[in-house]
Amino acid sequence: MRTPRRITLQSSLLLTDLYQLTMLQAYLEQGMEETAVFEFFVRRLPPMRGFLMAAGLEQLLDYLERLHLSAEELDWLNESGRFSRAFVEYLERLRFTGDVHAMPEGTVFFPEEPIVRVTAPLPQAQLIETRLINLLHFQTVVASKAARSVLAAGGKPLVDFGLRRAHGAEAGLLAARASYLAGFSGTATVQAGMLFGIPVYGTMAHSFVQAHEDEVTAFEHFASAQPQDVILLIDTYDTEAAARKVVTLASRLKQKGLTIKGVRLDSGDLADHARKVRRILDEGGLPGVRIVASGNLDESALQALVAANAPIDSFAIGTCLTTSADAPYLDCAYKLQEYAGRPCRKRSEGKATWPGRKQVYRHDDAGGRIASDVVTLADEPEDGTALVQPVMRAGRRLAPPAPLSALRERAAAELARLPPPLRQLRDGPAVPVRISSALRDLAKSLDERG
Repeated sequence: MRTPRRITLQSSLLLTDLYQLTMLQAYLEQGMEETAVFEFFVRRLPPMRGFLMAAGLEQLLDYLERLHLSAEELDWLNESGRFSRAFVEYLERLRFTGDVHAMPEGTVFFPEEPIVRVTAPLPQAQLIETRLINLLHFQTVVASKAARSVLAAGGKPLVDFGLRRAHGAEAGLLAARASYLAGFSGTATVQAGMLFGIPVYGTMAHSFVQAHEDEVTAFEHFASAQPQDVILLIDTYDTEAAARKVVTLASRLKQKGLTIKGVRLDSGDLADHARKVRRILDEGGLPGVRIVASGNLDESALQALVAANAPIDSFAIGTCLTTSADAPYLDCAYKLQEYAGRPCRKRSEGKATWPGRKQVYRHDDAGGRIASDVVTLADEPEDGTALVQPVMRAGRRLAPPAPLSALRERAAAELARLPPPLRQLRDGPAVPVRISSALRDLAKSLDERG
């Protein structure tokens, strides 16, 4: 496979909420440009989730490094009549000059833990809020969903088949990246192969079979067109009858030097069909032909199929993955925690924040599994492994982008360290996250000031 290209998602600074710009003009008019600290975190877990997996940092750092407005966009702002000329001239010069600390992609995390911390002049730190949440939230949602399928599949390969029902083109691409990071083996999204170096897999559609006079001709034509990757879709009409046709066809293809690698099941009782098809293939002398299953699968369906010992070798996961159908959003936020050296605390009912710039320390049990986390002030000493690391200083990365392969390794190691209850994919005891005494005391002191 060719070396992946570094992708830069083309997103304008105008891809934001209006209030980011209106606040920005007010900040500038009042001379409020001192250093601000914002943190991105998740308030609480969705139902049936015991953990989340951080993803999207690479795209965020690209966005920050390239942050600017084009001449056309500046003209549009001027012509809108909403903003002062001095403000538009400020935007023309604007570049991100701040620092970023973050959990590496692939890190397992829990509520109340800062995933990303931005330290920058207040106008800059505020302006990036919308796109920052947009990038981090979506890939974290998909990576967390994908990780559950990886755990449920018991080591069997998984492929992302979700582009066609993703909520837009960028979502489809980033879902392919996030799921691969979390442990999927590849994707059907071709452009993700070119841009990210993700292995690309695919078979055929039912329309290909229907376009032919009969299934055998369709199978033979596909095998001739794709001799290195002959995987045949066999449930367009009668699944078991098609499996028998595959057995008959295999010997004829063998004479042409073609080998059938697999068959795909996409409907019906997958476990029952898989058992019948496996028997037909084995009795027909094709024990090496793999069975691939697809069709509205999610982690619950995978668990059931694996528990039933269904003879399925790999799975393709589509809609439920790319939309994270059971939990399509996170209760996440990007909040001001410090301004001009003054710690800040939001006290809104149900949405209170812990003030100041923070760190997360992780503690493991004797077996090397995740036992507990503690959220502290950034300069507060604490035992354990510090999860939030510097990744950008003065608007420039501190290191080249990590290879996606390395992020996959991190994600796999993180999943291997999950305590048994979190591997069961159901509601149960969560990893405890403790808020340090110093952080609680700071919050209390701010509350007492009113």
